[in-house]
Parts: sequence; structure tokens; C-alpha cells
Amino acid sequence: MSLVPAASRALAILRVLAKHGQPITAAAIAKELDLPRSSTYQLLEALVAEDFVVHFENESRWGLGVVAFELGNAYLRHDPIERFARPLLKELVGATEAQVPAVGQLGILVGDEVLYLLKELPLHPVTVVSDIGVRLPAHLTASGRAMLSRLDQKQLRATYSETRSTDALTNRTGLGPNRLAELKKQLEIDRRLGYAIEDGQISTGYCSVSVAAVNHLNLPTAALTLTFRSEDASESDRLEIARLLMAAASKLSKRMGAK
Repeated sequence: MSLVPAASRALAILRVLAKHGQPITAAAIAKELDLPRSSTYQLLEALVAEDFVVHFENESRWGLGVVAFELGNAYLRHDPIERFARPLLKELVGATEAQVPAVGQLGILVGDEVLYLLKELPLHPVTVVSDIGVRLPAHLTASGRAMLSRLDQKQLRATYSETRSTDALTNRTGLGPNRLAELKKQLEIDRRLGYAIEDGQISTGYCSVSVAAVNHLNLPTAALTLTFRSEDASESDRLEIARLLMAAASKLSKRMGAK
């Protein structure tokens, strides 16, 4: 086995472990990656030796090790988007707290999912399912749709290349687009508005409004989101939240090199 394929397979194993979010068996890893079991065990042992993976021998399962955690934390510490976005989120949460207590979040698009990097809480916390490091389907989240709406048709097709054969999309609460064609129609609306809003598609009783920030190529780099209890915000409240988010996203875009 040459070094390059071995490295690629080792990284693929780490991705599988990260995706599952809990320890799994070597057999499950081998099956998912279509690797020989013998090679899978060899790679796992090498990763264990470097503390990227930990072996839970009593359970015959493997999980991410401390070095993988340290790398993830290092990315979050060094990423400039987080540094630029943190004060903006804090300002947004403070500006809306008196009228509508909301959680501020920063998310990035990773394939067809949103990965959350930052979370800013109001003085009176609002419970949300998304947290730092959590991934959610982009088509169901306001942050995901805000970023997807900034992609052109070619980029959108590439993002959902594995979905095109069935056109089916995952669902959580029975709300939101169920098919790719429905998502495209919704993204047209989001594009015209300049922001995305979802109500109950991730968690029943909670609403999110989000605006994407772009870079110098006018591509979405992240999304600023405010999430609040649906019953706390009137239609005019939601429009004001969208206005505040658009102003903040414009500032973030400029700091990321957008003109």
C-alpha cells in the first residue's frame, strides 16, 4: 500500500467516525468505505498509536481520539470567520433581547449540511438543537438556505449530486422542502428576499432567520442566524430581525474581502 492511498483511507476513517458521532465497529467502517477488514484494522491501529483514534476494547468499537479533538478546536480558534463574526453575533443578540430573546449562531456550508461554529446566548437562554460542532441538513435550516440561495445552478447541482436520482430530501418535523424541486423554488424566494426564514422545520415551536455573508468572489462563506421561540416574534419583529441580520452580514462580508 503506497503512502498516498493509506493517508487518504486514514482520513476517510476519521470522517466516518466524525459523521457517526459515537464509537462504531471496525466492520461498520470497512463496509461504509468498502475497504478490506485487514486494511481497516491496520489503519485503525496506526491512528490509535498517534491518538487520533481510541479503541474501546470492551465494546469492540472505535472512536475519535484526543488529537482529533485538538485539531478541531485549533481550527475553531484560528478561523478568521469566527473572529470577525463573534462581536457581530453578540451585538445582534443584545439588540433583539428586549423584544425577542434569540440565540445567535454562525454556520458554514459543508456539502449539503450546515456546520455550526459559533453560538451566542441571550441573558435568558433559548433552547436550540444546534450547537457548536453540530451538523444539520442545509435545506431545512435558515442558515443553510441563506447560503444555498447564493449558489448558482451548477454549484447547487453539485451540492445535491447524490440526490438528483431520487429528488428526495430528508425531513425532521414534516415541514420544509421534501424534494429538490421544492427546495429550488424556496431558494428563489430566499434569493429575492435577501434572507431565509424557517419556522418549525428543525424544532417545533422555534423560528430562525438567517443571512449569508460572502467573500471577494461573491460566494457564501458563512451565515449569521438568530433563533427564537415562534410565539415570541410577530411578523414585524421577524422583518426587523432580518434587517439587522442583513446589516451584520454586510459588515462580515466586507471583512471577508467582499466589495
